[in-house]
Amino acid sequence: RPPRNRPVWPFRPRSASSRGAAPDGGPPGDQAGQRGRHGEQLARSFLRQLGLKVLAANYRCPAGEVDLIALDASTHKTLDCDTLVFVEVKTRSPGQLTSPESAVDDAKRNQMRKVARYYQSARSAHDLAVRFDVIAIVLDPAGQAEIKHIPGAF
Repeated sequence: RPPRNRPVWPFRPRSASSRGAAPDGGPPGDQAGQRGRHGEQLARSFLRQLGLKVLAANYRCPAGEVDLIALDASTHKTLDCDTLVFVEVKTRSPGQLTSPESAVDDAKRNQMRKVARYYQSARSAHDLAVRFDVIAIVLDPAGQAEIKHIPGAF
């Protein structure tokens, strides 16, 4: 069995079976887990529609975990380099007391910064700019999604 984070560029997301899915390939029984995975799929599609290239999903390293890592080439004209975008995806049901984006607290922000430093160092990618985005998704029972993208959230 290959290691969890092989040093291959670009990273391929791990298969559903390696992320805790049921043996038949379906999602595990908990609704929050299903909602979160569905939200991450929506976020990947959303980023691709914006023209970003998704490099990794559910990236884990000794410094922690981040939901998505993408490459934004549109910044090349203004910054004279591409931008690595580290994305936290938060998916909620309607009617919850707090917004999904408010769940990205100081501890998560610090962890994402550490993951970014680790990722850049492991790939000698210090010549790329770094940005931290949050994608907040409210997913109703009918499957309709309200997506809020916060580029440069912190």
